[in-house]
Amino acid sequence: MDTHSPGHTAAPTAPLLDPFALAKALSGVHLIGGEYVPARSGRRFPVVNPATGIQVAEAAEGDAADVDAAVQNAARAQKDWAKLPARKRGALVYQCAALLKEHQEELSRLIALETGKALRTESRVEAGVVADIFEFFGGLGSELKGESVPFAPNVLSVTVREPLGVVGAIIPWNVPMLLMALKVAPALVAGNAVVVKSAEEAPLAVLRICELMNRILPPGVFNMLSGMGPECGAPLVEHPLVKKLTFTGSVETGKIVARAAAEKLIPVTLELGGKSPMIVFADCDFDKTVSGALTSMRFTRQGQSCTAASRIYVERPIFDRFVAAMTDAVNTMVMGDPLDEKTDIGTIVSEGQLEKVRGFIEEGTKTPGATAHVCSAMPTDPALKKGLFIQPVIFTGLTKDSRLVREEIFGPVTVIAPFDEPEAVLAEANDSEYGLAASLWTNNLKVGLDLAHRLEAGLVQINQNLVVQANLSYGGVKSSGLGKEASLEAMLEHFTHKKTIMVNMG
Repeated sequence: MDTHSPGHTAAPTAPLLDPFALAKALSGVHLIGGEYVPARSGRRFPVVNPATGIQVAEAAEGDAADVDAAVQNAARAQKDWAKLPARKRGALVYQCAALLKEHQEELSRLIALETGKALRTESRVEAGVVADIFEFFGGLGSELKGESVPFAPNVLSVTVREPLGVVGAIIPWNVPMLLMALKVAPALVAGNAVVVKSAEEAPLAVLRICELMNRILPPGVFNMLSGMGPECGAPLVEHPLVKKLTFTGSVETGKIVARAAAEKLIPVTLELGGKSPMIVFADCDFDKTVSGALTSMRFTRQGQSCTAASRIYVERPIFDRFVAAMTDAVNTMVMGDPLDEKTDIGTIVSEGQLEKVRGFIEEGTKTPGATAHVCSAMPTDPALKKGLFIQPVIFTGLTKDSRLVREEIFGPVTVIAPFDEPEAVLAEANDSEYGLAASLWTNNLKVGLDLAHRLEAGLVQINQNLVVQANLSYGGVKSSGLGKEASLEAMLEHFTHKKTIMVNMG
């Protein structure tokens, strides 16, 4: 693949473990038609390391002209890609997974640099899951099969699965590699071509993944753009050759994407966040549950997760003990340089997000009757004094109508409240516009399964709260979105359409 563009040096072929050097090598370009190209306008925007406030790269600032070039390339490439046998497409995607594994540590370091997520606790996990997702979907090519339909003895009636065409994918910054993989892998195996618009806060690691995969895939099948929402995302959503939209982000933007899809009468998949409840019963395995709460709240990611357990309901007999144990546990976590192996907790991704989180914390702290349990310790390294660090906060004493209980904060803030009866806590857990995920912690599986069936959430886990896993359908209800990701079902239902073919043999 020719990855050169005027004034741009191709990114290194071998894994590069210096994220600063790799960020510089990836500066200022999209990847369109198998080649690095600058923005048509020549504009760029800065990529800043949130741990230091220092600019580490520039990204191409795309607009409608770049979108059109990418979509036109994708539309041309998709015709031949769709003609390949599905298992051959899957085999190529599987090869991509093997290449991504070779570059796993490189990608881990790069995503830590641009997002501020701790290398040991977060970034390596994400890079590993990305390769797993491409490997999983790469093996599903043979599952793109239809059915024979009993219609009449003299009529052969069958259904076939066909690709939709060009898929437009818009991804967020919190786990950009993972969420890109959930969209790109099934779309490609199903025979579509893809144009991804990256998050402006995190454009580098996903660009590197696109470049690596373009060493294996035909040019134009997988394209990557960077830019702002109105100037780059909106033209992608509205482009007439885009036949499917898949978006992860805010409810407000998701509604805009859904309206645009409705105008074009094309399918859309939306994953729009959550306010996920965690329900803890007194009969739980206490130590396991406290550990599970740390994971569930995604404290190591500074709470920047759609499935973060930002509402924790604890049965009253163990409430005080649980709050104390949670506070003690978070206090042991080390906040610091995301690239340092000793660091448990990194940074918030951007100044804007930091100010939003601070606003919620200030509001909660000023609420009468509320207690803010401020945890961990700010880093003392002078090199990090401009970093976007914030201490995790566990709130108690907030009422159910508090904004901190009702709205998605996307920061290291959780609210713990006591409950007395299962029916009461079920009502509170369901009293939310969101319905993405939930977890229950109890050794009484009769109670756990009963509540699991009645919780209004797309994913309910009992005695665990894992992040998204390949082969398990993932997606929410209510304002948390439309459609599923991460599964065979997602590939078949959201990236193909079913055609019926009838042959009269009479």
